[in-house]
Amino acid sequence: MIININGWPGVGKLAIAKQLQRRIGGALLDNHTIFNVAFGLFEFGTPEFYEAVRAVRQIAFTFAGRLPPGVPLTLTSAYSDSPFGRENWTAIRDMAVARAVPLCNVVLDCSLEENLRRLQSPSRTDLRKLTDPAPLVAMREGRELLADGGDFLLRLDVSALAPDEGASRIVDWLQELRLMPVRGPSAAPASQSRIYGWPKSEALG
Repeated sequence: MIININGWPGVGKLAIAKQLQRRIGGALLDNHTIFNVAFGLFEFGTPEFYEAVRAVRQIAFTFAGRLPPGVPLTLTSAYSDSPFGRENWTAIRDMAVARAVPLCNVVLDCSLEENLRRLQSPSRTDLRKLTDPAPLVAMREGRELLADGGDFLLRLDVSALAPDEGASRIVDWLQELRLMPVRGPSAAPASQSRIYGWPKSEALG
């Protein structure tokens, strides 16, 4: 399976993805691994920047697509409903089809206040991550995160969740979908249906 964790910059995608990988194994490919080549060489938004992103993405997705179907692949992304966002989301869907595995889309959200607090963490600067509040506020006001098009969808509000708690919610969800085995006496039976943060009608697709 492919688990794509999509969310605004600073929401906590990579921290949760790392915790998730520790629990389910497999590979982790975060969006900064792809974008940092472009950030290091070109000005953001230039044609050269997007050309570099596309080239690195193609290489990364080609090799990721060679993983055996039984190896979970966790991705992180920050794709909104924009032409470039949809282009990247299509590339993820195409990889899932090529691997013949389910695509599980996890959309993370949190309050704007908490998002801004996390965005300005000192550790983000060294990783070339966004730390300026203005672009984040503009993004959240003018766009919606991409959510449709996967096989399964979980919307998760992580405003009050630590990374390990967020990962636990995702593991519970995958177990409920019967995409991974239930382990341990405290794990939720697959017959139960718990949706975190949003009503069931909006959370599963």
